[in-house]
Amino acid sequence: MVRIILLGLLLGLAPLAGAGATAQEPDKNPPAAEAPQSQDARLDRLEKPLYTPFIERYMLDELKQLRVDMAAQRSELIQQIVDRELKSVDRGVAYATDAVTYFFYLIAGAISILVLVGWSSIRDMKERVHSLADEEISKLVHAYEERLHSIEVQLNQKARHIEENREEIELTQEVQALWLRAGQDGNPSHKIAIYDQLLKLRPDDCEALSYKADSVLELGEPQWAANLCHQALVIDPDNSHAFYQLACAYTALNQFDDAVRYLSEALRRTDSYREEMAKDPALAALADYAPFQKLLHA
Repeated sequence: MVRIILLGLLLGLAPLAGAGATAQEPDKNPPAAEAPQSQDARLDRLEKPLYTPFIERYMLDELKQLRVDMAAQRSELIQQIVDRELKSVDRGVAYATDAVTYFFYLIAGAISILVLVGWSSIRDMKERVHSLADEEISKLVHAYEERLHSIEVQLNQKARHIEENREEIELTQEVQALWLRAGQDGNPSHKIAIYDQLLKLRPDDCEALSYKADSVLELGEPQWAANLCHQALVIDPDNSHAFYQLACAYTALNQFDDAVRYLSEALRRTDSYREEMAKDPALAALADYAPFQKLLHA
């Protein structure tokens, strides 16, 4: 259980780390007030690597072990259910046998009493007893058939749920690996290829569309980036990152009014973009634009 919790934390933080690395790329440019000597001194004081390659291997091993554990758990669950079903059937058969036996004992006693008192229609009574016994046995068999069918349906549903969970785990594993690659790769063209793979796995991934628009904008394709952001907003109309990237794209297209309008939409949903707006090179063309300054200092 501790292993699963740790793995969930790693999986939950991985896309945030990749997303943060991509979304905060404009902040990598040092402020004008900071001297180059301070950066060199900071690099000299670095005592450990910024990235450990064994983390990805550890996550893959943990996911593999999780799949093995789930397969074993599935087998154990099926075995327990089958054993319980067999016990239920055994109890039902024993109950039916005992009921029929006691019923015949009762009939035998009644016939003996009737013989003693001189009853002459023993044949009619025997036929009636047989018909009643057949009816009772048929009812019992029908009831247990319905119960067995219900158990079979439940087993099929649980097996289907287990299979769906296994497929979802495999998909999540592949998606997390792609997000890690996108966060580590600094080439915009390579990132676009990785985001395309993510969109093949999850076509409605709004984050993949918005981050792909960011990489496309780095390649100098603002119209393409704007189209991607519009697709993302169709999926999630309240995605602030898509609004921000759309504003950057319209800034590159020199459509400053639309850029300011989309920036205001992004700020209305996430106010933390205000600091990033002042430093983002993609918005440098808006520095002397009065509506942008008014929005920035609002």
